[in-house]
Amino acid sequence: MATFFFPLLCLLLFSSVSSALNELPESGFITLPVKMDTGTKQYYTSIGIGSPRHDMNLVIDLSGGLLWYDCDSHYNSSSFHPVSCDSQTCPPTDSSCGNCDGPLKPGCTNNTCAVFFDNQFSDISFGGSLIDDLLHMPHIRVPRSFIAGCADPETFSFPIFVGISNVTKGMFGLGRTQLSLPIQLSSTYNIIPKFTLCLPSSSNKKGTGGIFIGPGPNVPVSRVSLVTHSSKHYFIDVKSINIDDKVVKFRRSLLTVDANGNGGTKISTLTPYTVLHHTIYDHFVSDFVVRATERKIKRVESVAPFGACFDANTISRSDGGPAVPTIDLVLTNVQGQDVHFSILGHNSMVRVNRDVLCLAFVDGETLSAVRLQSVLCRHRPPRSLSSVVAKQSSSNVRQSHCRSVRREAEERASPSIALSSSRSREPPSSTSVTHRSRLYVHGCTHRS
Repeated sequence: MATFFFPLLCLLLFSSVSSALNELPESGFITLPVKMDTGTKQYYTSIGIGSPRHDMNLVIDLSGGLLWYDCDSHYNSSSFHPVSCDSQTCPPTDSSCGNCDGPLKPGCTNNTCAVFFDNQFSDISFGGSLIDDLLHMPHIRVPRSFIAGCADPETFSFPIFVGISNVTKGMFGLGRTQLSLPIQLSSTYNIIPKFTLCLPSSSNKKGTGGIFIGPGPNVPVSRVSLVTHSSKHYFIDVKSINIDDKVVKFRRSLLTVDANGNGGTKISTLTPYTVLHHTIYDHFVSDFVVRATERKIKRVESVAPFGACFDANTISRSDGGPAVPTIDLVLTNVQGQDVHFSILGHNSMVRVNRDVLCLAFVDGETLSAVRLQSVLCRHRPPRSLSSVVAKQSSSNVRQSHCRSVRREAEERASPSIALSSSRSREPPSSTSVTHRSRLYVHGCTHRS
């Protein structure tokens, strides 16, 4: 994860200067640190909630509907207020009116808007309370309360945090909803409702990552459209998949999102590897093996969950990592031209031991056609497993593995994805700057 993290001393120093705390930083956008948990390889950010301030880490969920956190018996805040059932903030769907039989406290209140939270790591959903409280972030304290979810694990007969990193206390949702934090902050500070999510390639101290809410850093890119869909997920429109410039043949309809939300290519920060529909996966792996064999790369016995593994001693090195077949996702930009999103060996391969490298794509059987988690760089040690190379330069590739997703939400704006990609097959020179696969996602918010 990102190794950049504001020291506690710095946070406390800024929190003591109340006159400047409520103001937007001079940069015009809000920055949150992003780290990767060493054990689980989950991405998380850090915020403070309540009065007194409770600092906590939250796992980043690109498709999450809102921010929710653990408000157990150790949590107490004088600025905590449950959202009532008749509040306009309470979603008209996917909610109910909740009451509590135990002692009243955060996480146990009456006449409270009850909503469901998802723990996708253990595939469970559970109920919690919609609340408002004060939000503290590096350099600023939000001047008015924000809406979040509160869940008390002590009120459940089963564990609700199974699979979630034990250094975190909840989930930081960035999905396409009115309750996602970037949308709430855009209203508070009257800034453009968009965010940039930059994920590091490892948990060491050489990488950096961050969430930039508002205008964010400017990077020259070209845009391709997001698939307009009613869900809170982000989908991109992949036209085809190429391996070493040869098209992988499969049923193209699998790449299209149907009326029921099935199929398509979804971007995720939670799935550890790129997941392909079984039909696509078989053809994809078969073609990759053929192209690898042409390069004199020797295939070896597969290591679960991967379907194709190779003798690392037969794979040479390049500036893009292991010199294996190049994978291209073919998309269409807003001008109607094809854009090739290139995936090189540093992100398409994972080292399972000293002598074996495996193709870091897994069989999703009949799940969505492509769960392109790898666009956002989920990793397993010791190297990146993400299916996207996002180098700033060939001379500092390991320091600059940053998957970037920018979500822009403007009224009447078309949801789009911004992509910078080079079509050159030659490795970049030591002085060149390449953005073969830097990705930004822009999504409409549908303000009411």
